[in-house]
Amino acid sequence: MALKVVILAAGKGTRMCSKLPKVLQPLAQKPLLQHVIDTAQALNCDEIITVIGHGADLVQSRVTGQNIRFTLQEKQLGTGHAVMQADTHYLDDDTVLILYGDVPLTSSETLNTLLTLVDDQNPLALLTVTLSNSTGYGRIVRNSENAVQSIVEQKDASREELTIKEVNTGIMAVKGGHLKQWLAALDNQNVQSEYYLTDIIAMAVSDGFSIQTAQPTLEAEVLGVNDKLQLQSLERAYQLQSAESLMRQGATVVDAARLDIRGDVVVGADVTLDVNVVLEGQVSLGENVFIGAHSVLKNVQIAANTYIHPFSHLEGCIVGQFCSIGPYARLRPGTELADEAKIGNFVEIKKSKIGTGSKISHLSYIGDTNMGREVNIGAGTITCNYDGVNKHQTIIGDHAFVGSDTQLVAPVEIESGATIGAGSTITKCAPADELTLSRSKQITLKGWQKPTKLS
Repeated sequence: MALKVVILAAGKGTRMCSKLPKVLQPLAQKPLLQHVIDTAQALNCDEIITVIGHGADLVQSRVTGQNIRFTLQEKQLGTGHAVMQADTHYLDDDTVLILYGDVPLTSSETLNTLLTLVDDQNPLALLTVTLSNSTGYGRIVRNSENAVQSIVEQKDASREELTIKEVNTGIMAVKGGHLKQWLAALDNQNVQSEYYLTDIIAMAVSDGFSIQTAQPTLEAEVLGVNDKLQLQSLERAYQLQSAESLMRQGATVVDAARLDIRGDVVVGADVTLDVNVVLEGQVSLGENVFIGAHSVLKNVQIAANTYIHPFSHLEGCIVGQFCSIGPYARLRPGTELADEAKIGNFVEIKKSKIGTGSKISHLSYIGDTNMGREVNIGAGTITCNYDGVNKHQTIIGDHAFVGSDTQLVAPVEIESGATIGAGSTITKCAPADELTLSRSKQITLKGWQKPTKLS
């Protein structure tokens, strides 16, 4: 017996008004379908059968995961017809979990609860939700003993049935053999002339089975996306859930409505996230880290007690303890800061190692550089690492002092303890513990006239 997940992802999503298939619309910068696939894989399922249709090739190219099989629904003839496309990929003894590519926030905990309700005596379990406004949803019809009898779609419902608040989410778990049997008996005699998957509920009741039901913890878990308004609403729901998760880990979030998480974030105790912070990819923040307002961090590791000032951008970098970064600093991929390093305002670092206690405080660019301990880099310093074809390395030894407005033309080495005079262009090795500078002789031109504006 195995767990097989069938994800229905064939729809076009006309109301999205987009050239992108609906299931590829981004939520937290990840396709809706990828959210569903990731949740399915968290269930340790044996295989994920994804039913695709509109934009099939693009959908296959944009999602990733293990044990994924794609099957094509060439014509969209309803949810029952969509599940039929997967019926050769599961066995009678398998449990089949049916999910939807445009319902991204269902939790693995909710789905595990649903799966526990399915066995040989109870071959079908249904996820339902009670809504204050049930318009548009299929209604769960129960008898006087509260047993589920059927699901009636909105367009086929009677006036009395339209008052029902418990609705179908579409998510269900079914034993494979029964699913095949019931799918084969479906017809399309309804207002939409479609094969409704929901019709198998009445079939199961007719066969003498009791329909098991579960409900999600949060309504947002079962909400689907049909247009950009609903997409934005689920984005905010996702972001609020993510912020609450960080707060439970010990982070202080100044305003959960102004935090965006677009990846996997791990935080230590007493991390503070100021307003309009964006965290992308794999982000790890040590204890007492402060992230200033409007900062963007992508794929970074930051050790304890480091302070990121506002408007700083960090990507693909590793930062040690007790560092200070920004404001308006940019750390690009391949940057590594040792403990107590200081990167100041309007400083850009790329693919460089900055040693313990070194300071690059103002208006500088450091690229392809290996910098030692306790180095001081003056304002306006740049490493000229690109010759138009290749990148070259700059090496700066411990305790070096580089004066303001200096150009270090790589490949070049500044040895330990060297001092570089302000305004220098250094093209050769600067010896240890010596002053090196290169300046033209200062002159004053007597009688020089300022240019005048042409009339």
